[in-house]
Amino acid sequence: MSPRADYTFASDNTAGICPEAWAGLAAANAGRAPSYGDDAWTARARQRVSEVFATECEVFFVFNGTAANALALSARCQRHHSILCHELAHAETDECGAPEFFTGGSKVIPLAGPGAKLQPAAVEAAMHRGHGVHFPKPGVLSLTQSTEWGTVYTPEEVRALAAVAHAHGLAVHMDGARFANAAAALQLRGCAPADFTWRAGVDLLCFGGTKNGMHTTEAIVFFNRPLAAEFDYRVKQGGQLASKMRFAAAQWDAMLADGAWLRHGAHANACARQLAAAMAAVPGVRLLAAPEANGVFVELPPAVYADLTARGWHFHRFIGDHGYRLMCAWDTTEADLAAFVSDLQAAAAGA
Repeated sequence: MSPRADYTFASDNTAGICPEAWAGLAAANAGRAPSYGDDAWTARARQRVSEVFATECEVFFVFNGTAANALALSARCQRHHSILCHELAHAETDECGAPEFFTGGSKVIPLAGPGAKLQPAAVEAAMHRGHGVHFPKPGVLSLTQSTEWGTVYTPEEVRALAAVAHAHGLAVHMDGARFANAAAALQLRGCAPADFTWRAGVDLLCFGGTKNGMHTTEAIVFFNRPLAAEFDYRVKQGGQLASKMRFAAAQWDAMLADGAWLRHGAHANACARQLAAAMAAVPGVRLLAAPEANGVFVELPPAVYADLTARGWHFHRFIGDHGYRLMCAWDTTEADLAAFVSDLQAAAAGA
């Protein structure tokens, strides 16, 4: 009999709905309410987002991260523009051309950078590619926070990148699918969410809910409020306007009310640090990067990976031939960590 498949560390998307979001859904399910966002939950959730960032902003709720990024980028980019991002960014590698589709043809231009992070010199150099109207005009700089390698941009790094972008007339977009994990990591350094978003020069943010324990909801947050002009029409045309919006908004209302979103991010990060430390102590296992958020990136011998797979563990190859990513989530437990490490130790001994 084959072992039961275990997706605990495959992705934070494999986790269920967290208790706070579930309670929000249950509360919104009592009785009737106005549709299309004209309800009390949506108004309250939007206000709570503004409170998290300590500034008034425009907030829109959509169903998933691909739509959030693509629609947000379309708010600034026209079809003759380009979108500058890291070569590992989801806008380049994981969204099936959605940014190009929703912008009507804007070209995504990937840039290299260590640790999946962009550097000001690379962005500056990209501004001078091509010649005049023969090359797409840069329209947006897109940053991922936390990055696809689990690294985190500091406020100073965001500020330096935003300065280059704004000097050339670009808007700054932040893909925050794992924003809660970045916020929890930076909170340990004394940074508030505002410090590495609008105060550092970010114009618009895709604030991730799904990977933080919510169901089918992401928030698009405009700090540069004029960019949100007629964005409600883009949301509707893009098939992202929920008729029963209260079920998305109620989850945000519940998660933001007492800081649950940040606690869940901190828990996942702490689990990743614990997992990384335990894995690093196993012979033959090499950490590829110190975990800053909720991802652990390691190199495993082929025989060890094969053994773990045979035991039912599922996680993804991410870097090169033998580099793998393991993700922790809001619901990762001590028992999960202990079970995996035990199997890893056995696999390494057998190899």
